[in-house]
Amino acid sequence: MNLLIFLFILGILIIVHEFGHFIAAKKMGVKVEKFSLGFGPQILAKKKNDTEYSIAVIPLGGYVKLAGDNLEEYKGNSYEYFAQPPHKRFWIIFFGPLLNYILGLLFFWFIFFVGYPTLTTKVGGLIDGLGAKEAGIQVGDKIIAVDDKRIDYWEDLQKIIQAKKEATTVNLSILRNNQELKITVNIREKKVDDLLGQKRSVGLLGINASDEIVKLRHGFFASFLLGLNKTWGLTTLTYKAIWRMITGQLSMSESVTGPLGIFYITSQAASLGIIAVLHLIAVLSVSLAIFNLLPLPILDGGHILFLGIEKIRKRTLGIKTERIITQIGFTVIVSLAILVTYNDILRFFGDKISKIFK
Repeated sequence: MNLLIFLFILGILIIVHEFGHFIAAKKMGVKVEKFSLGFGPQILAKKKNDTEYSIAVIPLGGYVKLAGDNLEEYKGNSYEYFAQPPHKRFWIIFFGPLLNYILGLLFFWFIFFVGYPTLTTKVGGLIDGLGAKEAGIQVGDKIIAVDDKRIDYWEDLQKIIQAKKEATTVNLSILRNNQELKITVNIREKKVDDLLGQKRSVGLLGINASDEIVKLRHGFFASFLLGLNKTWGLTTLTYKAIWRMITGQLSMSESVTGPLGIFYITSQAASLGIIAVLHLIAVLSVSLAIFNLLPLPILDGGHILFLGIEKIRKRTLGIKTERIITQIGFTVIVSLAILVTYNDILRFFGDKISKIFK
């Protein structure tokens, strides 16, 4: 079942991406010779009009084959890719990642609108040596306000408390046995690593969340704004992470995952329900768009970069140059895939492997 869900998610991401290239090519008058889901030997194939639609054995990608999309095949016909001016070719390339990006936004919008599970502010545990336990807070208490500001959800409580500085106090309103109490708690400061591996100081109450969950929903337009904010936040976070990896401030082995890691994450998400799966699709779709726009040969971003160079030079790259760049790009991507897969094996299955060889 987990494998089917994994293939379903991968299929959605690939089809949406390749459909972006497909529909933009059609709009620009470029003939699409083939639309393939997967690589390698074909399982199914059907030709309709000028395009062959196929499903191949290896489901880890897909492609759209355009007429005259490399200089060795280009014959100068008006319906070929290289017959189009750079701005039209840009849209054909860019529309794949763009549709992935839009898909992510739409899924985030949908999740906020239909509702998603979130933790309440009920106390599930206390940490020794921190303010909450010293102030007399008990397991089962429910925090309903911080400094007279109403709160209902654990995420909001975390944001407020973590923004506090050392040696400050907060006035908590709590519910205990249906009775409201006021308790003053000292905040302790602690340095932690954030998602980008940077040290930052956060305030701590000294409590853990309980397993009490409620469904949180938002209005139609509010959900769109929240989805937009979520998509933009994920985008900025990803580009910051990429920059920190390039500059050696963030470990790539701990920050990047491939198909094997995605399969493991999918298995975890599937056990949490449909909303978790939809959230995973949204995150992966936005991430795929961002990755594809990196200026690396054979990726969409690399093709866009060469279009910019062509625009400046007023002519296309030569056949030999194109071939060399493609080979370099292919080698880089394959090497990266091998490295990421190796890291995924160690990260997700290292303990099991070590037990086998003990």
